[in-house]
Amino acid sequence: MTQRATANPPALAGFTFVRLLGSGGFSDVFLYEQKFPERRVAVKVLLTEDLSPATRAAFTAEANLMAQLSAHPYIVTIFQADVAEDERPYFVMEYCSGPSLGDRYKRETFAVADVLQIGIRLSSAIATAHSVGILHRDIKPANVLTNDFGWPALTDFGISSEVESEVIPHTTTSARVSDSPTGHTSTSASVGMSIPWSPPEMFDDDPDPDVRSDVFSLAATIYTLLAGQTPFEVRGRSNSTVDLVGRIVRGAITPMDRTDIPRSLLAVLNKGMAAEPSERFATAVDFARALQAVELELSYSQTPIDVPNLKVKAPERDLVDSDFDPEATRVRTIATVRAQEPTPPAPSSALGSPPSSAPVSDKTVARARPATAVQSETVVRRPSPAAEPEAEAAPPRRGRRLLVAAALVVGLVVVAGGIFIATQQAVDSPDVNATTENVTDSGDQSAVVSEIVPTPVLESVTQDGAVVTFTWSNPEPESGDNYLWKRTDGAAADHQVQSTADSSVAIDGVAPGSTVCVSVEIRRSNSLVSASPLEECFPE
Repeated sequence: MTQRATANPPALAGFTFVRLLGSGGFSDVFLYEQKFPERRVAVKVLLTEDLSPATRAAFTAEANLMAQLSAHPYIVTIFQADVAEDERPYFVMEYCSGPSLGDRYKRETFAVADVLQIGIRLSSAIATAHSVGILHRDIKPANVLTNDFGWPALTDFGISSEVESEVIPHTTTSARVSDSPTGHTSTSASVGMSIPWSPPEMFDDDPDPDVRSDVFSLAATIYTLLAGQTPFEVRGRSNSTVDLVGRIVRGAITPMDRTDIPRSLLAVLNKGMAAEPSERFATAVDFARALQAVELELSYSQTPIDVPNLKVKAPERDLVDSDFDPEATRVRTIATVRAQEPTPPAPSSALGSPPSSAPVSDKTVARARPATAVQSETVVRRPSPAAEPEAEAAPPRRGRRLLVAAALVVGLVVVAGGIFIATQQAVDSPDVNATTENVTDSGDQSAVVSEIVPTPVLESVTQDGAVVTFTWSNPEPESGDNYLWKRTDGAAADHQVQSTADSSVAIDGVAPGSTVCVSVEIRRSNSLVSASPLEECFPE
């Protein structure tokens, strides 16, 4: 197939042409120097022969879609769009100086840790696009550039569409198979796509892609980085368009020959590239979490999922409105430590005390209340009259009164000392897993284990432009744990408490020089929350 001639770069006020960056099906991309502010930019220009109403609409749609997503750190930023003096539409976007992943996987071997990080970051970008109703529909290594920070940057939303829109088959966009291992080019596909990374449903007569279609292409891209080849390519055999489409429809993924890839990661990729959409991950966030689990398994640092305002459905259980009311009073169970058991007093006929076989019951009772002090009570049960021994001869009335008074003073001193010891041990002891005993009128003494939910530990706070990301860890994780967080800066009452299962939160729209503060608590599956929240501000 003869390659078309590159069009001349347009004259743009405020920009100086540098060189050609690349050519696509209906546009050219040029490198320009912007005069103010001074920076290098990439300018995408629509071809003269494609100035039809349909191509103009598609070009405008791409610019508008990218503008909606430009704030994301892993999506190429668009700066402006206009029409040149020669009537060709163009838009100015971020210049990514590094090579695309399509160039890199052909000449280097990616480490597992790097691929996991790239996969989670791309998942964040794709999930962000999905959150505003945009399907990319052409995710592949060549459409992932490398920006000046060395981060992946998703680009080329030229054939993207709204999630709810109907995909029109048999469009004029040809199938771009030039990235295939054989370099074979065909125009037989019904919808513009890149065959080696396309899901099976795109080859139907009436394609009906959804977010799981992008998940398939994302998983296929991650596979390509690890294997150094596309997922359905078989080396030494024919890899024409017909061969690739047949293997994709059958789900015949080529096994990898690398020995350093854990089976758990292969399982994640296989699930992401399942032939049936229902068997794949339901969302790009689910795919990212699966990759995070592999990072945890391999003891790598966890890569955050950067999706603005990510909300996670809380576990289904009976909740009251106060669970999410920031002004509500939360009752937390108080852990107590039992005081030393008092020694039963010696039997005294004058006091009517029971014999040593029937000591006085003395139990510490803890009440849950929104206070930090521990309150104890002494519950005394007197033995039944039948159990009392026969009294000796009563002393004289005056001597009996003196004896009773002295005994009462001694008893009060003992009780006061016991309460003081119990309070001091409850405050000073580091043991927070003690057992609290409940005493009922019926004598039931069922033990109830009480705990203090720990406070999250801050791991890092990072800022990327207008996005500030707080990352924390759970020092004592348990199954079913999630987090309640809210912003506490500015008009704190206007910020709502949100629930998330992630250990990080990205706050967008932070103005330069302003301070953003958050409060984070751990919530257990039994609805208990941290005894005290993590409170952090950036900058400090």
